[in-house]
Amino acid sequence: MASTRGFRQRVRDELTREIKDVARRQLAQVGAGGLSVRAVTRELGMASSAVYRYFPSRDALLTALITDAYVGLGQAARRAESQVAREDHLGRWKAVFRSVREWAREHPHEYALVYGSPVPGYAAPEHTAIPAGEVVILLAQIAIEAAVARRTGTPGDDPVTDALATDVEILKTHPAVSQDDEIAAALAEMPASGVLHVLDAWTMLFGAVSFELFGHYADVLTSLDDYLDRLATKSAAPLGLTHQHS
Repeated sequence: MASTRGFRQRVRDELTREIKDVARRQLAQVGAGGLSVRAVTRELGMASSAVYRYFPSRDALLTALITDAYVGLGQAARRAESQVAREDHLGRWKAVFRSVREWAREHPHEYALVYGSPVPGYAAPEHTAIPAGEVVILLAQIAIEAAVARRTGTPGDDPVTDALATDVEILKTHPAVSQDDEIAAALAEMPASGVLHVLDAWTMLFGAVSFELFGHYADVLTSLDDYLDRLATKSAAPLGLTHQHS
């Protein structure tokens, strides 16, 4: 019985991968708004009822693709950051910036799915907020570790409006933050302006990558590697991140 269940699970996993692979190809051809479970079944040569057992609606399929995109992007950022010496906080920060851009260039349609125009009629479930926050949580982790290494706390003395301070307090309870007790505890102690510096970096990173992928830098910038490094360094400065080597 156990071997039979294992075989069925392998078959199910393989078919799930095939369905999502076909759906990703459709993203490139017709965009997220044109994605259709029936079109996927036609390409697979399967009965619609068989595919609907795996993904009962277009929204369920979109959610799976969105989750995979966020997870893939987050894993790419963590892999790149993990290759840099732990004490080189600015190097780790830059590695996150570069890896996000590299992943987006390699997966433009998946990037557009999660950071492009909203899909009409689709609302992402709450659980997608956790993988969606992976990159900004990684940036926060680097900032926190840099502050611990300096033994000075996270910089953050510039004024913050009451409205933004309230937003920050709500943000500290975000599902992605709650996944890691150490990060949650450290962010709870971080000044509001320090948290906002991390959000500034997140905005610079995805703003720059989106501008590049969606063609807004055409005839404006050609040295986009250098420009992204400039933004990484600029966004790290208020947090006191530096290159340090043992």
